[in-house]
Order: sequence, then C-alpha cells, then structure tokens
Amino acid sequence: MKILVVGTGAREHAIVRALSLDPAVTELHAAPGNPGIGALATLHTVNPLDGPAVADLAADLGADLVVVGPEAPLVAGVADHVREAGIPVFGPSAEGARLEGSKAFAKEVMEAAGVPTAAPRVATDLEQAAAALDELGAPYVVKDDGLAAGKGVVVTDDRDEALAHAHACLEKQDGRIVIEEYLDGPEVSLFVLSDGTDVVPLVPAQDFKRVHDGDAGPNTGGMGAYSPLPWAPEGLVDEVLDRVARPTIAEMARRGTPFAGVLYVGLALTSNGLKVVEFNARFGDPETQVVLARLATPLAGVLLASATGGLGSLPPLEWRDDAAVTVVVASEGYPADPRSGDPILGVVQADALDDVHVLHAGTSQKDGVLLSAGGRVLSVVGVGADLTAARTAAYAGVDRISLRGAHHRSDIALAASQG
Repeated sequence: MKILVVGTGAREHAIVRALSLDPAVTELHAAPGNPGIGALATLHTVNPLDGPAVADLAADLGADLVVVGPEAPLVAGVADHVREAGIPVFGPSAEGARLEGSKAFAKEVMEAAGVPTAAPRVATDLEQAAAALDELGAPYVVKDDGLAAGKGVVVTDDRDEALAHAHACLEKQDGRIVIEEYLDGPEVSLFVLSDGTDVVPLVPAQDFKRVHDGDAGPNTGGMGAYSPLPWAPEGLVDEVLDRVARPTIAEMARRGTPFAGVLYVGLALTSNGLKVVEFNARFGDPETQVVLARLATPLAGVLLASATGGLGSLPPLEWRDDAAVTVVVASEGYPADPRSGDPILGVVQADALDDVHVLHAGTSQKDGVLLSAGGRVLSVVGVGADLTAARTAAYAGVDRISLRGAHHRSDIALAASQG
C-alpha cells in the first residue's frame, strides 16, 4: 500500500511510525509532515487545508489510502475532496467533522441519540452567558463552540473568569459558546473507529490537560497520556459502545451524513454514571501516542477497512500487554506565549534508549539543526511491562533532551502507577 498522511504533529508522527512498521505498507508520504516524520516518509509541501491540492497529490502519488490527522482539515472538508477523487480516505466528511467543529451541534446529536452528557446551554451574547452561568452554578464550564486546539475550555469557580472567557469567545466572528454543568469524576479518552455503520473500539487512555503538575494552571492541548487504565471499571468499553458510539453513529447515518473515521469520545466517570464530555472527529493528541504504541495489529488494514466499509469483517484487534506513557516537552512560555526557533539537543540519544521513542510535534530543521517550532515540541513515549516501567522509560528519554526554557509535567501516570 502507498499511504499519504496529512498533518504536521506528534499524532501524525505516531500514525506514520505505526504504518512504517506494517509490512503491507510499501510507500509512506506526508503533507507537510515534520523533520521526525521525514525520517520515515517522503514529505510534500502542500497546505493541509487545501482539499483539491491534497486530492491532486494523492492522485499523483497513486495513493491507496489518505489519512487526515488534524481536525482543521477535516472541518474544512479535505476528506470530501479526496473521496470525490475516488481515493479511500480515513477521516470523516466536513458534515461528520461538525461533531468536533461545533460543540452545539454535537450536543444536538447526543440529545437525539440519547447519549448521556452534561446539560448544555448555548449562548451567543454575554447576557445569555451570564444567565447560563447563574443557572448552572459553579464550578463553571465554558467552551468555545468552534475549534480551539484543545484550549477553548475554561473550568473555574471564579464567575468573573468564566465570564471573561465567554466574552473572548463571543468576540470572534460568529462567536458562540456552550456552558455546561460540571461533571465530577476522572476523565477517560476512548477512540472508536467507524466505517459509517460498524464500530471498533481501541483501548482507553487518559490525558493530562493542565500545564502543571497536580492539574494546576491553564488548559493545554495535552501534556501527556498513558494506557492502560488499571482503575477503569470492568465493562467500560462495552458500555461506551452501547450507550454512546453506536447510537451516535446511527444518528449520523439517519441524518444522511454517515460518520467514517475515528470518533474520539471524551468521557467523565461521574458519581451519576458515565457521561460524554466532548466528541472529537480525529485521533486525540497525546493519547494516540500511547494507544498506537500498544496496538499489535498492523495499522494500515484497520484504517483502510474504516475508509472502505470493511470494519464488520475485520478480525478482533490485538493489543500488547505492555503499558505506554507519553510525556510532552513544551517550549518556554507555553501555552500563553510559546518560544520558537531554539535548538533541540539529545533527541537521537533519547531515541536510542530501550523502550523509548520520540515523536516530533512542533519542530523544524535549518542547516541540519533541529529547532523548536511550536508550543508542544516533542512527545517522548516510554513502553514497559507496567505503568511504573513505562514512566521510568519515558522520563529517562525526557532527561536526555535539552531545549532552552522547556518544561514538562513530572506526574504523568504517577497516581495510576501507585494504585
């Protein structure tokens, strides 16, 4: 198979790495990719938001499959252009991607499908926002309706802070927000593959959104993740399939907009049972880094089955018993004002460690020197017999890396590893 992966981050690097290990894959291409991806795939300078250009590239390459990684190209309809060119594509249509592109739309679909979720209020002006905050009470949960790279949510006991975030979101063109009741309990991420009819779950993971140890500081795109979840209740995956994934996929099909790709189900295990925090229309970052590190089934055939309606005949996925932990190395100033352009040292040394691999997120290369080029710079993945061993490996890798002003969380998977 010849495969083209669209995107630039650590999620796409994780996908490319998994595909590179699949004996069925004979050629790998990426648009535009990053220096880490470039070690495994041929890079192409194509705007990932330009659907016709991506489709033309895939046709020129004779690609057997296109994998669209990030949310922005999906919401922009890149997968639609590739499908119209007659090329199988892993990723939902623009209409399907509205499950992530509009939180209000996702809530509407959840309500129609009977999916358990937090009670929402949609606001388009500050007066409505203030009324919703007072109605639902603290802790206040305020979400930008549109795409915000994982940073559009504020959870706070401070009404003024909640209202300020609402104001900032509403000032955008066509600004709209969703205010929700607060969901207590731990959060879980579960990726569910769909071909528009059938669904296949991957394994659960947990990510860490706050920038500092102890879940302190502002939300980020994600500072680390781990899998498996030894504390997760037995039967969790089956419950998510029955109460969330299958009803949602059926509702999208009923509307005439079947969802084919990966439905990212963000869950809270509350005192009142399982509830959906959010949907995404693509693999989560950094959860993908640990989930794919544990997948034993070759990835290409799984993604192709999703793209071509073949999930129903796919054999059960096989998983390694090993645990995986990923730690994000972020640049100075992230998430508010990240620095770029600083040299990164030690990646080769970290990659050379047993049970460690380094995935590039925000990097560039100039005159052979690896440079930071974004807020989240690297994802360092450790694999081990259990979470303690995986943590040890991941942090050994982090310790080899040098980047001016860089920071990372030191408590990824710590509580879970301690039982």
